[in-house]
Amino acid sequence: MQILNFTDKGIYCIPGKFYIDPWKPVDYALITHGHADHARWGMKKYLCHHLTVPILHIRIGADIQVQGIGYNEPININGVKVSFHPAGHIIGSAQIRMEYKGKVVVVSGDYKLQNDGLSTVFEPVKCHEFVTESTFGLPIYKWASTEKLNESMQNWVLHNQEIGKTSVFVGYSLGKAQRILNAVNGIAPIYTHYSITKLNQAYENAGIQLPHYESLDFRETVQHVNKGIVIVPPSLVDTNVLKKIPNMVYAICSGWMQVRGARRWRSADAGFAVSDHADWDDLLKAVKETNAEKVYVTHGQTAVFAKYLNENGIEAVELHTAFGNEEDESTPESL
Repeated sequence: MQILNFTDKGIYCIPGKFYIDPWKPVDYALITHGHADHARWGMKKYLCHHLTVPILHIRIGADIQVQGIGYNEPININGVKVSFHPAGHIIGSAQIRMEYKGKVVVVSGDYKLQNDGLSTVFEPVKCHEFVTESTFGLPIYKWASTEKLNESMQNWVLHNQEIGKTSVFVGYSLGKAQRILNAVNGIAPIYTHYSITKLNQAYENAGIQLPHYESLDFRETVQHVNKGIVIVPPSLVDTNVLKKIPNMVYAICSGWMQVRGARRWRSADAGFAVSDHADWDDLLKAVKETNAEKVYVTHGQTAVFAKYLNENGIEAVELHTAFGNEEDESTPESL
């Protein structure tokens, strides 16, 4: 019995008559999280975790028709039992579980197992079929602990202060910027680009306390940020905007920084492997914990990851989807 169909509009639940993270306009879209490659404009009706609702309002529109739901709160959609489960990716991120006539299928969306202190921690969900991402599906990707990563970022800022430099961190407005805020809290005054400030407010409205920061308007003078910490989105890299920051050095915060040479390729002064996706070991752990009989591998290193699963006794199939560039503010290289 087939529950999912992989169409040119997106992942379609056949009996439920709804799509999951569709990339073309449809009548009913279930959304795993608020990044722009998974939550797009043009759907007649949206269903997502209630913490994702304000994010969709900010990023898609205040007038969209959207319903929020809690984790582990089952609802019935055309005879399909649907529930959302923590994915650990960003605030409100969810795996979507579908049960129909005794068969269970889970679509992971994007996820990570590492606890970042902001997102609800990933929860493995048993199923017959599992649709997984594989953004960092290569053995070379192995993340440091959150504590070690934060320490390295703090040490970089302290060194910059000693030599009279302003520390600029480049990271996605949604998810990564808030992790950076937490990591460097208490070292120096923190300033955020207005696009990050808007999403900080969504976190705060959800009851998540973030460190103190000031919003930065680059249309005005920014000389007062000297020797402080500035957090900006990837779209500002290689623009004249960054040049306004006095004594600036900047660091890219991205999982791709795990690979030697990636930092040099972006002409950055530093790079930190901050990722909201699972690394190789955690991808394997997540898949195994589902006990799935069949795994569908979406965006990222699909060929390598699917091949490894097949060679290790787990039936896996590659899927071609329109996921990958997490935010419309991102560069094509998907920092």
